[in-house]
Amino acid sequence: MRIVLNDVDPSVPPPGTGGSDVVDDATLARLYAYPGQPWIRANMVSTLDGAATGPDGRTGSINNEPDFRVFTLLRALADAVVVGAGTARAEGYGRPRPPRGDRADLREGRAAAPALVVVSRSASVPSTVAAPAEHEGAGEVLLVTCEAAGGAAVAAARDTLGDDQVLVLGQGEVDLVALREELMARGLGRVLTEGGPRLLRDLVAAGVVDEICLTVVPHVIGGDHPRILTGQSVTAELHPRLLLEEGGTLLGRWTRSAAQTGSARGGSGSAISSTVEQPPR
Repeated sequence: MRIVLNDVDPSVPPPGTGGSDVVDDATLARLYAYPGQPWIRANMVSTLDGAATGPDGRTGSINNEPDFRVFTLLRALADAVVVGAGTARAEGYGRPRPPRGDRADLREGRAAAPALVVVSRSASVPSTVAAPAEHEGAGEVLLVTCEAAGGAAVAAARDTLGDDQVLVLGQGEVDLVALREELMARGLGRVLTEGGPRLLRDLVAAGVVDEICLTVVPHVIGGDHPRILTGQSVTAELHPRLLLEEGGTLLGRWTRSAAQTGSARGGSGSAISSTVEQPPR
């Protein structure tokens, strides 16, 4: 893996100035370190022709070894992994497992694994998430829903996960700004979302995404597949901060501010500047 662009950590030597093209795990962790809290980053993968899933409707059929290396690192760095219930079902999400080897050191002073936060408007708990943890130290599970789910569905979710593990935020839709604040209040300020594409679109529209990490794998698949954002149109401007390459795979970080370096916004400040495009009347 080699560094193509690094506007994140100036202490890492750029290519051609004595730096190595081999980016070890310690350097990779520095390049992907959270700049502060609260901070919500998304991590997505795409083919060259823009498909966010493979022919089977899953990301597992398009990702590769460089992507998996960064995927597991971002989970090790995060306090919480936020995912839509539909994606959790399609991808077979379970409770996050603790990182292995040296990456376990990245969690010093925190829970052994990040929490899994499932967003479900209907308060439906995916079966793989409800299942008992398969690994010692696996992360806790929170379900986030809204009042539209109804009292019976919320009660059923609490019977499955526990009263404190089900959050009702918002009325007709999940209030994603309130979710960010709730996670911060619980000490989960370093947030990673893995989508899916509809949830990521909603997070961008809510103005709470600070960063998008994107892996572009070097092949095309054609067909009809979702992009990394789907749903009603939304526009947002991001700035490239990091670009890595390995075997034709590109891995990058784009943030809401070109000047964002060592600190994140606090409280209720805005994130990515976005405009939701309303459909014609």
